Amino acid sequence: MSQELPKQYNPKEHEDAVYKKWEQSGYFNPDKMIERGFINKDNPVFSIVLPPPNVTGTLHIGHALGLTIEDTLVRFWRMKGYRTLWLPGTDHAAIATQTKVEKELYEKEKKTRHDLGRDEFIKRVEEFAQQSHDTIVNQVKKMGASVDWSREAYTLDQQRSKAVRHAFKKMYDEGLIYQADRIVNWDPKMQTTISDDEIEWQEEKTPLYYLKFGPFTIATARPETKFADKYVVMHPNDKRYDQYKHNDSFEVEWLGGTITATVIKDDCIDMEFGTGVMTITPWHDATDFDIATRHNLEPVQVIDENGVLLPIAGEFAGINIQDARPKIVEHLKQKGLLEKIDESYTHRIATNSRGGGVIEPQIKKQWWVNVNKPFTLQNSTIPSIQSGESITLKELMRRVVKNGDVKIIPERFEKNYFYWIDNLRDWNISRQLWYGHRIPVWYKGNEVYCGEQAPQEPGWEQDPDTLDTWFSSGTWTFTTLGWPDNTEDLQTYHPTHTLETGYDILFFWVARMILMSGYLTGSLPFKNVYLHGLVRDAKGRKMSKSLGNIIDPLDLIEQYGTDATRLALIGGNAAGGDIALSDDKIKGYKHYINKMWNITRFVLMQTDDFRQNQQGMAEATTVRISTHDVELISEAAQVIEQASRDIEMYRFHLALEKLYQYTWHRFADVILEESKPALQQEEQKESKQYTLLDILTQLLKAHHPFMPFATEVMWGYVAPNEKNLLMTQVLQGK
Repeated sequence: MSQELPKQYNPKEHEDAVYKKWEQSGYFNPDKMIERGFINKDNPVFSIVLPPPNVTGTLHIGHALGLTIEDTLVRFWRMKGYRTLWLPGTDHAAIATQTKVEKELYEKEKKTRHDLGRDEFIKRVEEFAQQSHDTIVNQVKKMGASVDWSREAYTLDQQRSKAVRHAFKKMYDEGLIYQADRIVNWDPKMQTTISDDEIEWQEEKTPLYYLKFGPFTIATARPETKFADKYVVMHPNDKRYDQYKHNDSFEVEWLGGTITATVIKDDCIDMEFGTGVMTITPWHDATDFDIATRHNLEPVQVIDENGVLLPIAGEFAGINIQDARPKIVEHLKQKGLLEKIDESYTHRIATNSRGGGVIEPQIKKQWWVNVNKPFTLQNSTIPSIQSGESITLKELMRRVVKNGDVKIIPERFEKNYFYWIDNLRDWNISRQLWYGHRIPVWYKGNEVYCGEQAPQEPGWEQDPDTLDTWFSSGTWTFTTLGWPDNTEDLQTYHPTHTLETGYDILFFWVARMILMSGYLTGSLPFKNVYLHGLVRDAKGRKMSKSLGNIIDPLDLIEQYGTDATRLALIGGNAAGGDIALSDDKIKGYKHYINKMWNITRFVLMQTDDFRQNQQGMAEATTVRISTHDVELISEAAQVIEQASRDIEMYRFHLALEKLYQYTWHRFADVILEESKPALQQEEQKESKQYTLLDILTQLLKAHHPFMPFATEVMWGYVAPNEKNLLMTQVLQGK
């Protein structure tokens, strides 16, 4: 008599033990799978990297969605016999991590990083990052993720640091990285530049001031920036201003007295906004900077890096811009330069999503990646780009998606991708932070040295800035495999097969991975990009602290178990679509797991003597299967084959729905019920036992990628062999 399956499945009793068994088996590592004979070294490869979570605390439900989709893919292809690698790791996320530690330091000790000094502060950040890492690893394991922990990486570890320095030098030597004074997103609060993706736009209702500028009326929401305005810009086709010619000059009474103003004609002006005329502040606005650059105009700084007005503001110098605004408006009114105020105006302001500071654009000397400079791509394995071809980084990023070398799923996001690429500016990669990859450039007097190691001679000082986090995470698919060394892993698993991530970082991470991999390795980083949407609450609202609706995946796991949580994240969730998550939905899938458990228990009870006599399905060669039972087995195989095809096409929700409908409404409701009389008849019993056991076996395999814990436990009763883990079994089909 074999061991009987308990009456109920309790996730808390099994999940940690099952994951430990998986880890101890070593089978998350493809090398171990080869060593044990489950696959051959020349089997086809499926590789994927885990989008590295930021070491800033804990994972949220969006991370849980990504982990679920990725683990579903990995377990599926592993069971299809592929040499499967899922490579894990975490991201140092410089600006986010440093912000967290600085905030804690001030709240607990009333100190800033400058009070500690660079070395001591970095030590504090590293301690915080390690604690966060350990928490994240535990959460990843709780989700059942079958990642190869033996290959775990960190964007700031020794191997990645070596690779980043190598990448920087290679791009610097070829002129693709340069230093220049250009306008940046400056955060006066954090005292650093930030990337476009770290900006959070907030709508703000603010007065729109109409000011008299000589013969013109201009509209502005920021009068505090206007002290250096001496260029008035209009569209060349605006008939209202035909009498004014490009470069005409005239005297105008302005904030600090009489100035000479110059007319500039430029196509970028929106003739419908305000009066169709505006003055420009090139130092403090990106659009104005572009206009000034096109026409070789002189930019003048008005606001310093702390958000305080400079001497050019006269009597307002030394005042913070927020405090100065009402005083400047009153000054304009007294001078007769204020025509009217529109109190109903709404515009967007840029804030730093990491620290909350309002962005104040500044012109600063920074390091940039030139996306428009041609270079020669050597040793290309990219189908649409030939070795030796001259191409720009911008064109590289565009062409590989346009030509289908990289497929974006769902396809509708290609339009968003191309819009971003077509409007791409040079990439600002330097940050005024202490935590992160230090820029590998040193100075001595007027000499500049770029290298992977510091100069040996005394007197050299390293650039104090660090690199944008996206620079290192952009190399993630190949540096995790050993690049710049030509390792066996790099040769075997790169390009990776699929990148799974959220649609919100399509531009900022996905595109930059294509840029970095294409240039540095001559290969694609991945062949497919699967984009998932946001996880929203039951009312369809985006999760936020203010709404109090943020969901911790560990809370759901504690209450319902990992498998039910995973199924709820997959069910009804098409590529690129947002998903509403509710307790009722998770409860529904918990009932489904219990249904599977009861089905398994029934089949095992009905086939106990058969399994004992036949020593398992492998020995069941003498059983005569009825025609009807052959048809039932074939029907189940067809359903599983269709579900497998859906997974291959990234239609996870459809695959799950097919399995759900067949298991509950066909196998349980019809086939099992119809089998009960036959199980009591000696001449039909063995055929029916074989059939039910065969279908159950295939259903457990098919469900394993979606609900790995419960199926692994059930498999242990169906095939009670300590080494015979379900995760290593072969999933039938093409």
